[in-house]
Parts: sequence; C-alpha cells; structure tokens
Amino acid sequence: MYKEGEEVHDDCGSREEWTLLFWTSLAVVVPVIITLWCSAQRSKRKTHMKDFFRKSKHGWHYTDLFNKPTYCCVCNQHILQGAFCDCCGVCADEQCLRRADRSLQCKEIMAPCSPDGAMEHRWVRGNVPLASYCAVCKQQCGTQPKLCDFRCVWCQTTVHDDCMDSLTDGDQCELGEFHNLIIPPHYLYRVNKLRRRQPEEYSKLASSCGSGWTPVLVLANTRSGNNMGKVLLGEFRTVLNPVQVFDLSELTPSKALQLCTLLPPGSVRVLVCGGDGTVGWVLDAIDTMKLKGQDQFMPRVTILPLGTGNDLSNTLGWGAGYAGEIPVEQVLRNILDAEVVKMDRWKVQVASKGLYFRKPKVLSMNNYFSVGPDALMALNFHAHREKTPSFFSSRIINKTVYFLYGTKDCLVQECKDLDKRIELELDGERVALPSLEGIIVCNIGYWGGGCRLWEGMGDEPCPPTRLDDGLLEVVGVFGSFHCAQIQVKLANPVRLGQAHTVRLVLKSSKMPMQVDGEPWAQGPCTITITHKTQALMLYHSAEQTDDDDDEESSASETESPTPHDSPRPPGPASARA
Repeated sequence: MYKEGEEVHDDCGSREEWTLLFWTSLAVVVPVIITLWCSAQRSKRKTHMKDFFRKSKHGWHYTDLFNKPTYCCVCNQHILQGAFCDCCGVCADEQCLRRADRSLQCKEIMAPCSPDGAMEHRWVRGNVPLASYCAVCKQQCGTQPKLCDFRCVWCQTTVHDDCMDSLTDGDQCELGEFHNLIIPPHYLYRVNKLRRRQPEEYSKLASSCGSGWTPVLVLANTRSGNNMGKVLLGEFRTVLNPVQVFDLSELTPSKALQLCTLLPPGSVRVLVCGGDGTVGWVLDAIDTMKLKGQDQFMPRVTILPLGTGNDLSNTLGWGAGYAGEIPVEQVLRNILDAEVVKMDRWKVQVASKGLYFRKPKVLSMNNYFSVGPDALMALNFHAHREKTPSFFSSRIINKTVYFLYGTKDCLVQECKDLDKRIELELDGERVALPSLEGIIVCNIGYWGGGCRLWEGMGDEPCPPTRLDDGLLEVVGVFGSFHCAQIQVKLANPVRLGQAHTVRLVLKSSKMPMQVDGEPWAQGPCTITITHKTQALMLYHSAEQTDDDDDEESSASETESPTPHDSPRPPGPASARA
C-alpha cells in the first residue's frame, strides 16, 4: 500500500515537472518565434519601402518617431511614425504613402516660369517649421493642433490658411533669403532648351537670376566623422534646389562637378561636407576639370567640417568640427560673406628603391606629409577602422583611439633613430638631423586636430605661415610624447626650415607615412614634394578658434600683434619676405 502511494506521488511529480517544462519552453520559444517573424516582416517591409522610395519622385525617408508634432498631408491625422520628403516637406503615414506620392507634387528641379518671367510659389500645407510667422498678418504659424497653414518649398514663406486669400496676385516667389545661392528651376529649363551651350549663353541666362548670383553646390560624405552627412543632405535639399545637393557615396565629385559647366564661369561655390580627405578628393576632381580644359568653370571651395582632424577647415576659419550647433541657414549666410583666397597644392612623388621600371606613386597634398609617430597612429587607426567601421561613428571616439595609440607608442617607440634611417634635403641642401622620431612637412597652419605646429608655444620668433607663398614648413619631433606636449603648448617643435622643394630619402627598413591623414607603410624610397597648383578656397574671417581668441586678447593687452596672430586670410607671397 505504501509503495503504491509512492508510485502515485512520483507520477504526479513527474507530470508536474513535464507540465512546468512544457510551459517554460513555450514561454521561451513563442516570444522568439514572434520576434523572428516580426523581424522578417520588418525586413520585408523595409525592402519593399526602399524599392518604393527608389522609384518615387519624392525624397522619402521613413522614421519610427517624428521629432515634433506631425500630421499626415493626406488624411490630416496626427502621426507618430511614417515617411517624410526631405525636399518638399510632405509627411504621410504608411497607409497614405502611395496616395501622397501620386497626388502631392514634389519640388521640380527644372520647370518653365510664367510668361512674364516670374516664378510662382509652390505651397505645401501643414507641418510648418517651428517659430515661423505669417507673411501677411505677421502672427505665428502652426500653433493649432491640426494640419494647418502653408509653406512655400522654395522661398520658405509661411502663410495662415485664413490669410491665403489676402495674398495679392503679384506676390511671386523670389526664392527667399538665399536666392543668390539657389539654382532656379527655370534656369535649368532654359539651359536644356539651348541649342548652343556656350559660356556666353549661360551668362545671358544668369542675368535673370540677379547680379549677385553665385550658386552653391553641396557635396556631402555620409561616412565622414560623426555621420551627420545624411541629416545635412536632407536639410540642404529643403532650402536649395535638390539638384544642387550630392551624396558622395552615390556619385563621385568628378561627376557632381560637371554641373559647374552648365553655370556661368567663375560663379559657382562648392560646399564640401566632410573631413580633410573628402576636401582633397574634391580638389583632385577640380584639377581633373583643368586637364579637360574647363578652367573657366572652376568653383570656389568651402568646408563644413565633419571629419576627425579638420585642420584645413580650421586654417580657413570654418572651425574644428561641426555637430549641428548652428543651422544650415547660418552656414549658407557664412558662405555669402566668405572671401576668396588661394591655397598651394603639392605633388608628393614616392619612388621605391630598386623598382626602377615601376612608375613612382604620386599623391596630392593640401595639409601635410609626415613620417614617424603621428603617421604610425594614423596607420593603426586606419587599420582598426577598416575592420570595425561601425565603431568609429563619433569624433570623440576617434580622438580617444588616436590618444590610446599615441600612449602605446610612447612606451614602444617604434620610430626611434629616424635620423639614422632618413636623409632630408630642403631646396637641394642637405639638413643635419638631430635625434628625431618624426618629420612633418606642413602647408597649412594647423596640424594634429587643431595644433599650430610651426608656432609651438609661440615664445620664439619664427617666420609666419601662409597658404599661397609656395613654401613648406618642415619640423621634427622627438616622439609621441613630444607631439602631445606641442599640442598643449608645453614644447616647441624642432624647426628644420622652409623650402619650395622637399626631398627625403628613406635608406632602410619600413616606416609609417601619411599624406593628409591617408597612411601607409613604406619601404626604402625617395620622396620628392614639389608645387603642383593653387586652389581657390573660401575663407571665413568671423569664425575663430579658442587659440585665436586667446592670442588676440593677449595681443590687445600688449598692443603688439604679430602677422601670424591675425586670423585674416593670407595675402600676397611678397608680404612674407
């Protein structure tokens, strides 16, 4: 009897265990299956939406959460998620998306104007920008919790629903504040109708755009620095003609710059959104235009710094890095106020020892060439970024990784005894080298992410640096720790001289080298740096770095400013002598 009770108790216990195991398995498996199914559906929907967006005339982008109160332009309902067009500003939920695409017209990049030569407003209803005011009654727009009020996609004028009837027939669209930077759709329409496409014809057509018309092209690298490129592309498409805005991950600078040949010669400005490497890429494309005989169409280049170092941007007064602290409208205003300056560009020729039948490697240099610890840091950083590019999505992370590699080199000293392995010639004269670990050849005032390398601590007199004098500044460093000291103004570099031509001979072993942040490991070779050409750049005199502010305040106290303390653009080369 006792044994039978034990068997019944064991059967009940095992049944409960199996029941518990079943429900536990079910509780684990079911959510996993649901998650996988949802993920598959989301992926399928994303692929479907991507295909739909690619075929659409709108610049649709899908978002899971709008960052401000948003209403569907089709059903007028409040929406939390959906799609928006970054060209015209139309918003729609997923159910109304196809209907919106069919019934709501986007910005036309090319269209005829009215018979009298005027351009009509192109209105989009609802979702007006915050803090916008009616052009008729001067009261704030978009204050009601519904789809209301209108905005012109070209001039950005906003008008209340009730004030639309008060607009006079003569109120035509004049493209707003940035009419001098926008390519009007009627200009491209007229260019397309031209039988003879000559620069003189473009100049005649440009007369209808105003006397100060200097259209701007925006070239953005979406992979640079802090990955702000995609956001900026949308913001510039909203303000400008979408045909003026290019994504360099989809189109090369050479192809994008061909639009310059359809515009009046010497009128175009190019805004490069990216790091120093992206700027060099664009300047190389401009050099290609020269080879094609398109010199008269060469644009002036300005920079919106999105990279890690941004030394060229800093030198030209555009700051050490952009993180959205000022709106794109202010960026465009700064471009309107900028001055044109010339900048030397250099040819770096690397002839490997023993490979006499192979063509030398030829590179273009805008900022600096270096061999030694800073090139080693760049090489290690570059190798790490190639393996895990998603990790390097922040400028702070990038600089932290640079710091870690610099700290490592302080302990290992991989580049020691450089003076025994390399020979340096400046304008044909041999230079005796002290015990160095690195040599840096600079064309611009800034180096290493915002450091004025040639000046050092600023306590010793030195010739000022200029962008257009055809001279390079050559300095030496004792190691990574010395580089760090120079960056915080605790030490001076070893100034080796200035020259029109620099020649380095690496006699033995491999050494890390870099040109404008592009590193590589190089064996025995001869490196020759000679003047290549000059580029037309835009200088923003109002933008200053902290170093500029400190130096100007100290200069005003002593009332004895030096030429290289001034943030003004470089003048003629004769001023240096």
